[in-house]
Amino acid sequence: MPAPTIHVDIVSAEGEIFAGEAAMVFAPASQGEVGIAPRHAPLLTLLKPGEVRVQSPGGEEQVFYVGGGAMEVQPKKVSVLADTALRAKDIDEAAALAAKQRAEEALKDRGAELDEAKVLAELAQAVAQLKVLERLRKLRD
Repeated sequence: MPAPTIHVDIVSAEGEIFAGEAAMVFAPASQGEVGIAPRHAPLLTLLKPGEVRVQSPGGEEQVFYVGGGAMEVQPKKVSVLADTALRAKDIDEAAALAAKQRAEEALKDRGAELDEAKVLAELAQAVAQLKVLERLRKLRD
């Protein structure tokens, strides 16, 4: 008898990023990382910027970056509705580093027109993208 799986859909405004079966899903919920297995209790949670990891029934892992959003869990299905989503391998490291540096400089300057919440959100997204890239490198080594 095959091991149970859970269907996973990861979508953003740009379209569907992933659809398939998984043995386990890990996501950056607003209150901390959660692990979702088949037959998980229903759950609705907000997501913060970070990585969503989808473990296939064979044990391979796919890594995605989400810029925030929401996740709905049903016993046989996980739906990730992301503000932005990318396959980890598609993250532009140079752009993420530049965005991080711009946000850090804006926070240092603290000009009158500074929208601190916006700058902090941009910084959080850049840092999360860089963490996803770092983890992806570790998986390859």
